[in-house]
Amino acid sequence: MTKPVKTTCPYCGVGCGVIATPQPDGSVDIKGDPDHPANFGRLCSKGSALGETMDLEDRILYPKIGENTVSWDDALDMVAAGFRETIDNYGPDSVAFYVSGQILTEDYYVANKLMKGYIGSANIDTNSRLCMASSVAGHKRAFGSDTVPGLYEDLELTDLLILVGSNLAWCHPVLYQRVAAAKQERPEMKVVLIDPRRTMTADIADMHLAINPDSDCHLFMGLLAALNDAGTINQNYIDKHTNGFEAALEEACKLTSEEILKATGLGQATLNEFYDLVIRTEKTVTLYSQGVNQSTSGTDKVNAIINCHLATGRIGRPGMGPFSATGQPNAMGGREVGGLANMLASHMDIENPQHRDLVQGFWRSPTIAEKPGLKAVDLFKAVGDGKIKALWIMATNPVDSLPDGDAIEAAIKACPFVVVSDILAETDTVRHADIVLPSAGWGEKDGTVTNSERAISRQRGFLPFPGEARADWWQMAEVAKRMGFDDAFTYAGPADIFREYATLTTLSNDGVRDLNLAALADLDATEFDALETVYWPARDHASSKGKRFFADGGFFTPDKRARFLPVKAPIEIERASTEQLTLNTGRVRDHWHTMTRTAKTARLSGHLAEPYCEIHPDDAEARDIQPADLVTITAATAMITVRALLSSRQKPGNIFVPIHWTDQFASSGRVDRLIPPLTDPFSGQPASKNVPVAVKRAALHWHGFAVTRDLPTNIAADYWAKAKCDGGWRLELGFATSEANLATAAAMACGEDLENVSIQYRDKATGQQTLLWFHGDRLTAAVFLARRPVSVSRIWAVDQLTASHFDLTARSKLAAGRAGLDQPDRGPIVCSCFSVGANEIRLAAQSGNRTLAAIGKAVSAGTNCGSCRSEISAILEEDMPLAAE
Repeated sequence: MTKPVKTTCPYCGVGCGVIATPQPDGSVDIKGDPDHPANFGRLCSKGSALGETMDLEDRILYPKIGENTVSWDDALDMVAAGFRETIDNYGPDSVAFYVSGQILTEDYYVANKLMKGYIGSANIDTNSRLCMASSVAGHKRAFGSDTVPGLYEDLELTDLLILVGSNLAWCHPVLYQRVAAAKQERPEMKVVLIDPRRTMTADIADMHLAINPDSDCHLFMGLLAALNDAGTINQNYIDKHTNGFEAALEEACKLTSEEILKATGLGQATLNEFYDLVIRTEKTVTLYSQGVNQSTSGTDKVNAIINCHLATGRIGRPGMGPFSATGQPNAMGGREVGGLANMLASHMDIENPQHRDLVQGFWRSPTIAEKPGLKAVDLFKAVGDGKIKALWIMATNPVDSLPDGDAIEAAIKACPFVVVSDILAETDTVRHADIVLPSAGWGEKDGTVTNSERAISRQRGFLPFPGEARADWWQMAEVAKRMGFDDAFTYAGPADIFREYATLTTLSNDGVRDLNLAALADLDATEFDALETVYWPARDHASSKGKRFFADGGFFTPDKRARFLPVKAPIEIERASTEQLTLNTGRVRDHWHTMTRTAKTARLSGHLAEPYCEIHPDDAEARDIQPADLVTITAATAMITVRALLSSRQKPGNIFVPIHWTDQFASSGRVDRLIPPLTDPFSGQPASKNVPVAVKRAALHWHGFAVTRDLPTNIAADYWAKAKCDGGWRLELGFATSEANLATAAAMACGEDLENVSIQYRDKATGQQTLLWFHGDRLTAAVFLARRPVSVSRIWAVDQLTASHFDLTARSKLAAGRAGLDQPDRGPIVCSCFSVGANEIRLAAQSGNRTLAAIGKAVSAGTNCGSCRSEISAILEEDMPLAAE
């Protein structure tokens, strides 16, 4: 066993500390870092499973040009020549970088420096545009800077936590655990959840406001007026530290109570209760996330929230303030170094000539971008229009994550020169690259990330680079040298880059900019390697322990005063038909982005193994949709097919579909295809939460479920979704074929030959069929078929792949698709950490274990990461629908 290494989790913006210890057998032991201020040892299900995602299966290990493996020199020469030739022929704005919150701050810095300071274009944007750009724009409009005022501890210190558009339990589980623990210690603490869905976060909420999509502005404009009417306004703070209050209040007061109730869908009593709670609770934190940001009115929503905090002076003090929970591990770090197309490094403005001169002089660059570049959606539109002719995509999968996914894919396919730096060879984006560069992954690369509370943490490598993989910063630096910029990119390692970036934050910065890392600007390589978590600003070591902003003003506008924004309530999106439903998208508990990492481990797919549509039972009944049916969802010309999950937690008239599934894991589950390319006019962030769609039952004659030890390269079914499981793979299947051809089609879908089937069973009355293949005493494949969604116990069937079946007479019992009286059936997995199923939890509850603590003691569920506790509570209340149970 090697020495434990302290590093940082690569998933969400919480930025949890991780202790990774490589083992002699090649595995990696993962534990939460008890000393890290973000998580104090806690990890969610994804973080806990990091050690299971680090195999080299499907890794890109060598540079490739087309289908040919080449040397790094050949690949880098071609990248540099391709960009140089394009720039020479068409100008610097004919090329673009599209980067990612998954890369490190040092990678971001080099990319920004190369594009904006040496190529001379600002056409560099990031997938962080999809998660936090509206928050950035709102911060800058109000504060004059992209500053998150508070700290995570404010979520624990507050008396009222308002969660807006945030499923904290699933999307930021460790923050949810911190809040849950604080609420348990102080039961008088109140939590309000504002979300069209009754998500699992509602488990800790005292009040749930199931508002209509995109009615947040109405709600918070009404709150501003209510605060004023109640005399809760802090006039002293307003007079000393702000401008524009009267105009913002005047706009808010134009809304009538009737208009607010109609827009939000709330009742008057509920609205009054919420407003009264805010009015009387000084220590209020409003935490918001993608439900606010991913909207055509996202920036206005952010400012409507900030307006309420500025008006009451509830900002920058313990337990008070607006708080943006970012989606990715280094979205904040990217913002710091100008990763967005409308920024310069070190929180400087690209449209400010003094800032441009300062950055160009520091870089000694031959040029500097003079105007903002294209934001993500517009950038790929320019690719599709042929205006951008050379594109470098790093550590992200835009075919599956950007709106109008089919158009994005067509644009990339048509682009004359596409470079992709990534770690996996099989993604929907990599397959269209002209040049593929092997990047270092988590556990290999080295540098820093910044989380949602401005804490800079080290992400340390503890494994060697596999094959010829290289750090992203190195790739860009080598290309820069080949483009003739040798002297500016001679970095020996990430410490050099960090030191340069930290120094840039100090230039002409005597308090005029929020970001200042003077205390870190002289770190040598040894000190950088040993760097402990530090908060910015870090002008000196005393100020780097965690600082709040704006309690006493000090905003970063020219007059040092915050700006109220007179936001306007958005106009409701028109529907083509009254029968259309509203599509909302988001994450599930155990998967991440496009599943390139989380799909590698069986236990993270045990909870939710296929794409689904959460729909209210009334909407399902009106469309003749039964539980677990396959349904088609259509928007414009695009359509997907997913599993129906009927749930009273869903607001009638709305559906929810997760973002994660790609063409690698489902035949037609890419929800991004349905999202139109509509963006917020200020932030450029796409609107992914309010899309009119049509939903109906899929026209499939047969349904199937299969388990197989060996996955076929081509799953021959009209519908399929695959997921790793212990011992092999599990498959959900759908067929439009006739019954006569069904067995043959099902065998092909499993990669088996019908002539070699060991056991074949068919029920003449129902047409249900079971096909089983054995090799020795091991089951190699099983497929269960029915006219309706098959009622096979999934986890029981999965368990058969690792069981011994030496008793020939007992094999036929498997055809029933259910465990016998002598065999356990765990039921659908609820606790991923310990693979505990719903049936085990129910059985423990029936034995008298009726509390979370008792369930944990009985079956261990909920005792590790805690992400499943809300679902355990729902089972105890028998209020949790489960797909395909």
